[in-house]
Amino acid sequence: MGLLYLLALLVSITGMVVLDRRFTLFFFRDARRASIVLAAGLAFFIAWDLAGIGFGIFFRGETSFMTGLQLAPELPVEELFFLTLLCYLAMNLFGFLTRQRVTAASARSAAVRS
Repeated sequence: MGLLYLLALLVSITGMVVLDRRFTLFFFRDARRASIVLAAGLAFFIAWDLAGIGFGIFFRGETSFMTGLQLAPELPVEELFFLTLLCYLAMNLFGFLTRQRVTAASARSAAVRS
């Protein structure tokens, strides 16, 4: 039972990869740019978490669904996977919204030319 939350996060990240692959949203559009954005997002949110932990704002919750492994005091290993999911979701959403905007603009310009 201790791996349930981590397993759910991994399944969710896999879902993000499948959506990205199917619709060419971010990583499958430009892997280099996506890697940089993901790394920057993870660095920001990990720094945010560490600052919150340092100020005594964030605490690790106790639950039987987590592995109990920690990267740092009050920073469970699942947090890294959650932040990866959060960043990947935001990147896929951005890719979807900009794709929709580009598609709409292309349709409008094609209608004007006709």
